[in-house]
Amino acid sequence: MRCNNEGSIPYVSTLQATMRAPHPPQCNPIEKGVTMLRSQAILCMLSAAVAVQAKETVDELLLTTEESPPFNMMVNGKIVGIAVDKMVEVMSRAKLPYTLEMLPWARAYQMALDKPNVCVFSTTRTAEREPKFKWVGPLALNTWMLYRLVDGNIQLNTLEDARSLRIGTYNADARDVFLRAKGFNVDTAVNDAVNPRKLLARRIDLWATSPFEANSQISANGWSGQIVPALTFNRVELYLACNLGVRNEVVDKLNVILNGMSNDGAAVAIDRRYERWPN
Repeated sequence: MRCNNEGSIPYVSTLQATMRAPHPPQCNPIEKGVTMLRSQAILCMLSAAVAVQAKETVDELLLTTEESPPFNMMVNGKIVGIAVDKMVEVMSRAKLPYTLEMLPWARAYQMALDKPNVCVFSTTRTAEREPKFKWVGPLALNTWMLYRLVDGNIQLNTLEDARSLRIGTYNADARDVFLRAKGFNVDTAVNDAVNPRKLLARRIDLWATSPFEANSQISANGWSGQIVPALTFNRVELYLACNLGVRNEVVDKLNVILNGMSNDGAAVAIDRRYERWPN
């Protein structure tokens, strides 16, 4: 073996270096297969995590409601009322994220039918609506009444006595659906606030509403000497109606919490908060 000019580093020929260089490691097909399986397992776990996260996102509910005192109403820029306060307490106890929005009834109702994370209240639970939603409640009780003009020559003993008369209702309301199904002469408005004005203008003979809603509008507009009750024709329970896409576990949880509020007095306390409304 020769040395270089410095006499300290041995010289190795190109051939010798080539012969001594280690061969690159050969790919073991078994190890390659194991590596691929590990990669696939990781991808599966990541996909599952994304799926779980997406499923949990559905639980962020949009709760829609309408202006219908004293169950749901806007007071000083805040949505409050018997049903609203109960749902706020339920959602707080459930520790579920949600958004509360006030909309025209027909739009709020349709959104709950169409969108998987939407619920609407205060909804009358009827046989026709039963299979369309998942139900939480009842949140409150409501009475359906017919109102007339004080100087009108209308005397009602039963609902059947109103069959020949024009009854004012509003779009997508349960009273509208109920009376139409029974063949009554119904005149449907865009919203309930239009009906007392139609009654005063004698465009309708009767106004189908609740005593709470009627008292609110009569008091606010000074109509107490002009519009009076004529007949009570139904008593109903009001619910939160959730889209069929809302998970059963969520609906069950909300029902259990609401029932607990009835037992611990929280629901009664909310009812009493509004018993003198609107005074």
